Amino acid sequence: MSNTIVSSKVFDSPQAALAGLARDGITVAVGGFGLCGIPEQLILALRDSGAKGLTAISNNAGVDDWGLGLLLKTRQIRKMVSSYVGENAEFERQFMSGELELEFNPQGTLAERMRAGGAGIGGFFTKTGVGTVVAEGKETKEFDGETYVLERGIRADLSLVKAWKADTSGNLVFRKTARNFNPMVAMCGKACVAEVEELVPTGALDPDQIHTPGIYVDRIVQTVSENRIEQRTVQAR
Repeated sequence: MSNTIVSSKVFDSPQAALAGLARDGITVAVGGFGLCGIPEQLILALRDSGAKGLTAISNNAGVDDWGLGLLLKTRQIRKMVSSYVGENAEFERQFMSGELELEFNPQGTLAERMRAGGAGIGGFFTKTGVGTVVAEGKETKEFDGETYVLERGIRADLSLVKAWKADTSGNLVFRKTARNFNPMVAMCGKACVAEVEELVPTGALDPDQIHTPGIYVDRIVQTVSENRIEQRTVQAR
């Protein structure tokens, strides 16, 4: 019997996996935290597609020379929806000069907005951000004497995620902290492309260990990770 993995979801390159999905003006949700668990090869393919005017939804924007920082460098991102942007000097420069639009979100709120969007929930009320600029222009409501602010669920045109293992049906397993935002990102996209380190036949994964069901994943591509370090810290000797 042949061991060849055959699936309509499996593509042979990041460029092929994004074909027909990378377009001008779309909203792209991207997994990762810093440089941990980012879909690095799919980001490179998105850069090379030339798609511009993008709205990028991600916890942060990578660093200047890797991750979403590469798309900032080429001016392909019009707007960032993020919770933290402190490691990217080009991000700061574009924002301060008015070249880049920014929508700040508390980190937990951003995660829940994507999860809600993927679950078909249009919005939810949270206490986080009440009385701050985060709540400006948003509806508020009282529950049990406490004020809550309405946050909308997020639905992206395209989701890009990075997983450790996948089967050919698109079931995903993330490795330790590299899971971070990836499951919520996978849920909220109208189309989801997963970059994976290891690809196995359907049925090879323990169902109890699957973090994201294949129903959320439309395309898969196997890649080799570079595993860059965002901030190298060493102890003085």
